[in-house]
Amino acid sequence: MNTIKVSVKDRLATITLSRGKSNALNGELITELDDMLKNISADDNVGGVILTGNAPFFSAGLDLVELYNYNEEEVKSFWKLFLDFTANLVSFKKPMVAAISGHSPAGGCVMALACDYRVMAEGQYIIGLNEVPVGIIVPNSIFQMYAFWLGKAEATRSLLTGKLYNPEEALKVGLVDELVKNESLLTAAERKIKKFMELESNTWSQSKLNIREELIGAVTADQSEALEKMLTQWWSPTTRHILKTIIESLQRK
Repeated sequence: MNTIKVSVKDRLATITLSRGKSNALNGELITELDDMLKNISADDNVGGVILTGNAPFFSAGLDLVELYNYNEEEVKSFWKLFLDFTANLVSFKKPMVAAISGHSPAGGCVMALACDYRVMAEGQYIIGLNEVPVGIIVPNSIFQMYAFWLGKAEATRSLLTGKLYNPEEALKVGLVDELVKNESLLTAAERKIKKFMELESNTWSQSKLNIREELIGAVTADQSEALEKMLTQWWSPTTRHILKTIIESLQRK
């Protein structure tokens, strides 16, 4: 595996995103993570997962630099891959805790939203869904993930403005559940997930899936119409201009 690192101890798998400095999501990372979670889901020797990164990033979201140069078929395949991956994350039956090690905008936030509990490191970090200012249409499935934790009113306000929260703001609105110092991040995540893992596994998993029934329905529904709207906007001159400006800014850093 080139983009993730996995360790298992006492039935707990820790998956560390490990793609460059920022863990930007491309097809390789998504595929490796998706395959690993499918394997863990079917492995009775693993009872739960901590998903983390390395400071100052959890994940910077989609790799816009790579995606910008994709042709139409490549972009369509990538977005379908990402939406399918999101559905699999939301439907993951075992406990999964996000240990958010730093910045987590856009796709990074989506991964955290799929988890059952989010511990975030204190610091000058950001988290949230900022797709709209970038020129990317947010599908209903992603909005429903946001609203699941924030409530529809807060999710609507923040999504339509592309608000990015600092850790204290994220805690206040329910986007994260706990703030700790970076050196205590994994310890706090382990403490929480072990409480989940101590409970009878089938009862816990079925209860999780029951609670998420409407959300799972939203992320597993046919999204072909939403995808076509996203793709049309992706290739619009305004979005291409915004993306190009962002990429040029990133490459100057």
